[in-house]
Amino acid sequence: MLKRMTKLWLLVPPVVLLVAIVAACASNEPGQESATEAPSAAIGQRVETEDGSYINVTPEELRSMLDSKDFPLVNVHIPYEGEIEGTDLFIPYNQIAGRLDELPPEKDAKIVVYCRSGRMSAVAAETLVSHGYTNVWNLDGGMIAWEEVGYPLLNAGG
Repeated sequence: MLKRMTKLWLLVPPVVLLVAIVAACASNEPGQESATEAPSAAIGQRVETEDGSYINVTPEELRSMLDSKDFPLVNVHIPYEGEIEGTDLFIPYNQIAGRLDELPPEKDAKIVVYCRSGRMSAVAAETLVSHGYTNVWNLDGGMIAWEEVGYPLLNAGG
């Protein structure tokens, strides 16, 4: 009887290891995102919200992204105080939820928002995330930070 119990105990470690491997394989693999997360960014900083997350980028990071632009760039500042070259849309931050039809219908489409200081665009980014968008980017510091590093604005001053 003792020999039989010893043999059974010898099976426990391999079974535990097998269960751990199966559990690890069933979860998201490294680099894969769940449907409610913004993608991992090689650039930028993830900002967690109640409904998901978005990515804050610096002016230099946005400048680099604009070199191979594959996203709508949305100015959400009110009132109008200028724009970054390449801006596609002007949607006031407090109207973005009612104007989602102007944005890509795919919830995983990359969308970049900005405003004058970054405050209104952070609200817009959170709103987009709350409406299911999973690839939202925000210019941290807004047009003020953009100008501080020496990048020009178009039509600054209205």
